[in-house]
Amino acid sequence: MLFVVGLALGVAIFATWMALSTRLDNRINLELDNEYDKLKRYAANALDPRTGRTVTDVGDLLQNYLQVNTPDRWETFFSIVDGGPHKITFVPPPVRLDTDLQLLAEMAKETRAVRKEMDTPRGEVQYAIFPVTVAGDPRTGHFVAAVFSDLHRDEIDDAVRTLVLSAAAAMALAGGAGWLVAGRVLAPVRLVRQTAEQISDSADLTRRLDVPGNDDVAALAATFNHMLDRLEHAFVVQRHFMDDAGHELRTPITVIRGHLELMGDDPDDRAETLALVTDELDRMNRIVDDLLTLAKAEQPGFLNLDNVELADLTVSVVAKARGLGERKWRVDEVAEARLPADRQRLTQAMMQLLANAVRHTTDDDLIAVGSAVRDGRVDLWVRDSGPGVPPADRERIFGRFVRGEGRTSAQEGAGLGLAIVKSIAQAHGGTVQVMDGPGGGACFVISLPLWELWRLN
Repeated sequence: MLFVVGLALGVAIFATWMALSTRLDNRINLELDNEYDKLKRYAANALDPRTGRTVTDVGDLLQNYLQVNTPDRWETFFSIVDGGPHKITFVPPPVRLDTDLQLLAEMAKETRAVRKEMDTPRGEVQYAIFPVTVAGDPRTGHFVAAVFSDLHRDEIDDAVRTLVLSAAAAMALAGGAGWLVAGRVLAPVRLVRQTAEQISDSADLTRRLDVPGNDDVAALAATFNHMLDRLEHAFVVQRHFMDDAGHELRTPITVIRGHLELMGDDPDDRAETLALVTDELDRMNRIVDDLLTLAKAEQPGFLNLDNVELADLTVSVVAKARGLGERKWRVDEVAEARLPADRQRLTQAMMQLLANAVRHTTDDDLIAVGSAVRDGRVDLWVRDSGPGVPPADRERIFGRFVRGEGRTSAQEGAGLGLAIVKSIAQAHGGTVQVMDGPGGGACFVISLPLWELWRLN
């Protein structure tokens, strides 16, 4: 920017100098033309001030004219009579030209008005020579008007030099101010780069940028922080998945390896070992599927939203759950409404709650399912007449690998079912909780926001 501004100022200053120089040359030409016109007018009506009569002496004419015509700054007027010095204006010139007899002799040879240039110790001089004759006087006179053009150009050069120095000082101040402002503006960008380098070196995703304001740089910092949030969340999900997988898969792998190492040649023993290994592999497969579901629940694209009819959803999950066990199945209530949601994920959550209810009840127990619109929310519930959940465990059981007490089924789970239900509810913007049922037992309620819910006609 300084280079561009300096180039622009340089062009402007050079153009100014050229314009002033051209104007000076034009002014000098006009001044010399004006002196010729004034001399002609004076000579046409020249009178002797002592007698009041027409001047008949060329010397007197030139002397009288020099007395009434005063030169401007850096100008001088003098006269020549018969090739020798005659008179000069009373204002002393920068350099006396009328004292150079050789120059005067050359000037006296001119028979018509001419303009010339010459060099002097004070620079270039532009001058005009005007021959003057008077009727009745055989002598020849010359009037010389000289302008010290280089002295005028020195004034222009001084002004341009001052302009250059002022421009340089202004550029220095602007450069310093620009350096400070640019440093403050680019500090957040530099902070983003440094933070990114530190994160790359240390893999510490907890660092954040603090850039106040509402400009583009602050927006960039906010976007960078948001990206770090997503990266940190992704790494946390990955770490949880690896920890959970390592924690839960280590035991079945150890069991499988131990039985395979101890397996003998007896067919009954091999069949028993094969059945045990197959069961453990099935359990590992269920654990991996559950862990993948939990990992996907925290990633974009987990839900495939559609308009779900709550009544149809409620009835269908009860129909599917009847194959889980001989229980007293019941539908408490159905909501005649539609909800933008993922039908498969809600079905998965409800079936998980129903399977959990089957594991904690016996053949004579009741399991009921219902849906309703209450206080601007949609509630989906599964209740049973089993032993229920102690108040101290109602938050804990939704954690990963937490198994509740009071199981009546021999089927063991990995303790991920209720965690999956919680993840599905949270992905829909809702919650899940457990409370006492109306007639005892446990009642699990998934509560979802209405969003764009509308009732069926």
